[in-house]
Amino acid sequence: MTALSLEQKLTQYHEFFAIEHEFSVNIMTIDNTEATSFEQFSANTPIPFKLATDMSVIDQSALRSLQNLGNSASQLVNFLNQQSQKIDLLIGYILSQQDEVQHRYQGVKFGGGGIKFIAPMAFSIGQLLELKIFLLESNCAIYCYGEVIAVEAINELFTHKVTFHYIREEDREILVRSSLHEQSKHLQKLAKLRNQDNEQ
Repeated sequence: MTALSLEQKLTQYHEFFAIEHEFSVNIMTIDNTEATSFEQFSANTPIPFKLATDMSVIDQSALRSLQNLGNSASQLVNFLNQQSQKIDLLIGYILSQQDEVQHRYQGVKFGGGGIKFIAPMAFSIGQLLELKIFLLESNCAIYCYGEVIAVEAINELFTHKVTFHYIREEDREILVRSSLHEQSKHLQKLAKLRNQDNEQ
């Protein structure tokens, strides 16, 4: 466990942009003495999650290098995007098999600093959790360890704020990109509704 105070962990949680968005998250408690090192966490990461992240990093890298070629690369970029979408669908299916009903909870907010989820019972503040975050509309899923830093009771349910304890930097980047993408979709939807209202 890090020696950060609860206040510092809350600050860490709020450091990144986060968006209200419903998603599935598998949660299992971890004995706080077991999560000893990042290397051990890395060794415990299931292969499908490593594969999904590595594929995403390769895609981003390839598309960035092609964009530097200018207009001549646009058809090639479109073709590679289509191939990437096929692979994403396959990876999405593989990842959906990792979603275990008995450990599933409702996520309501995510970002680069942590997640917020709802549960019928309260986890203890300071409890370490194994998290499998499923953002299947984006064909991505993240495996990480989190720590409960705040719990709030709302109508017989408990909302939990969880900051990331161990997470691969590539996975954090994916969460940041996904949160900004969801925000962009939300803003486009609002703009469309405004235009429809103005036309009426």
